Amino acid sequence: MKKLTAIAMCAGLVMAASGAAMAADGEATYKQACFACHQSGAAGAPKLDDKANWAPRIAQGMDTLYAAVLNGKGAMPPKGGRMDLSDEAVKAAVDYMVSQAK
Repeated sequence: MKKLTAIAMCAGLVMAASGAAMAADGEATYKQACFACHQSGAAGAPKLDDKANWAPRIAQGMDTLYAAVLNGKGAMPPKGGRMDLSDEAVKAAVDYMVSQAK
């Protein structure tokens, strides 16, 4: 029983570390690919820390946000013009931006 408990605890730690790594990847992708427009608000992009501008976007739900970024919307091309990024990397960047705007 103690062995199973130890295994479960280790699995929980690995999952928590994976979640932290994913958040770090989202921040890295933001800094690498999204920063130029979302830091300055270029072409109407919501600034990273502009909670009022992000609120209606967040209210539409994450699936809507992901679709807008993956497919492009307004002046933003699909994946922000970074077609070399995986869908998962783009979604992690969106998750990071939303976390900063809440």
